[in-house]
Amino acid sequence: MSSESQQAISLKKFTNFTEWFDELLLNARIADNRFPVKGFIVYLENGAYIIKRVREMLEEKLEKTGHKLMMFPLVTTEELFAKEVEHIKGFSTEVFVIEQKSEKGAERRLIIRPTSETIMYPMFKLWIRSHADLPLKVHQSVNVYRYETKATRALYRVREIPWNEAHTAHETPSDAEKQVKEAIEIYSQVLKELGISFLLLKRPDFDKFAGAVYSIAFDSWNPDGRVNQVATVHNLGRNFSKAYDITFEKKDGSRGYVYQLCYGFGYSRVLAAIIAQHGDDRGLVLPPPVAPTQIVIIPILFKGQEKEVMDYSRSIFNELKDNWRTVLDDREDITPGEKFYYWEMMGVPVRVEIGPKEILEEKVTLNRRDTLERIQCSRSNLVEEVKKLMENLMQNLRERSERMLYKLIIDATTLEEAAKAIDNKCIARVAWCSSIECAEKIKEKAGGEIRGERYDIAEHPDRPCIACGQQAKTIIYVARAY
Repeated sequence: MSSESQQAISLKKFTNFTEWFDELLLNARIADNRFPVKGFIVYLENGAYIIKRVREMLEEKLEKTGHKLMMFPLVTTEELFAKEVEHIKGFSTEVFVIEQKSEKGAERRLIIRPTSETIMYPMFKLWIRSHADLPLKVHQSVNVYRYETKATRALYRVREIPWNEAHTAHETPSDAEKQVKEAIEIYSQVLKELGISFLLLKRPDFDKFAGAVYSIAFDSWNPDGRVNQVATVHNLGRNFSKAYDITFEKKDGSRGYVYQLCYGFGYSRVLAAIIAQHGDDRGLVLPPPVAPTQIVIIPILFKGQEKEVMDYSRSIFNELKDNWRTVLDDREDITPGEKFYYWEMMGVPVRVEIGPKEILEEKVTLNRRDTLERIQCSRSNLVEEVKKLMENLMQNLRERSERMLYKLIIDATTLEEAAKAIDNKCIARVAWCSSIECAEKIKEKAGGEIRGERYDIAEHPDRPCIACGQQAKTIIYVARAY
């Protein structure tokens, strides 16, 4: 255990979130933000492991639904990047550039991917010839690079972003719409399995992905009131296929442009959501599927009974290790209390305590990380009881997070009420007439961004626009964002 890991988590999650989060990243071995290039961070062993597990969960679902794993180059040319006008306008201030010199001394600039449309779609043009080649569904887990002009923030707003991006091409607009629903379902399943709650929102047109027909975003709640966009799904229509001349022969022999989607799942932001939504003032609280250590066994040694306790602990370890990632903490230089504190900070879902009493009664004491509840369990029933406990813990994390999300949503009928809600670290739910003028007024007066309207459920306004008092067209959610 490093000296840094032994430092106390002395801050409160809901009252001092920024400092709590930054301290926990380092102490719980998630990430180190001290790398000498701003906006780039080092993922430490626990952060890297969680991202790996999330990646495996997502990629398994993508590949089961026909997405082919590919690996595309890091760079594209300025000419290819500029082909889709709206797209380059959306990213023009954010790109990193490589200056490339030829043998003759001529220079050209290569764009490092901020996302991969302009890298993939010249290849789609080569691969797609007829309707028999459709749908084409590919994905890759890579780092993308964006020169964020806003202040950087570890995991939330960085310049090197680990993510998965999927890109698809379809024969008809209805096929593309079906793919939107499939993508949303895949992302929703992964987030549910991690216990992350979110609002599924259709972005207003002025805030959609550059070059998209429309954009859907997964906004997860955060203890500081800012929403964290963990994933997005974009229906591109034929905007990119026309720019890159991606055509196919239809069944009737005529030619047409493909309909396309792109969607992205941000690993670093999902990692941030796991920490922010489930963590507490003792440290991490990790969902069992991604926890680097799922069970830790702590021997409680008493003088003269050390061998019996250690032998019993090792036998328990052997019973559990084939089903869960299990650690036997047999260090002799620190007390059981120090071990309890350390493993609580690391977010281990279940702690097993073993002392002379447990040996005498042929039991173990289980401590669940989410509620800190202690449970006595018969050794003969141990594996089954731990399995039930893990399932119950995961369900509790999911339900607890969802309760908090809806607790943070405040109905506001005036701009003053919306501003108060946002100042109180909440999300304002308001009626809007859909005009740009009122959107700007809401942002100015309420102090938050229009995040969009619900995509998963229909919400009909029962009151006038919060900004102008005229008839409202939709219900929207307003919040500060990363």
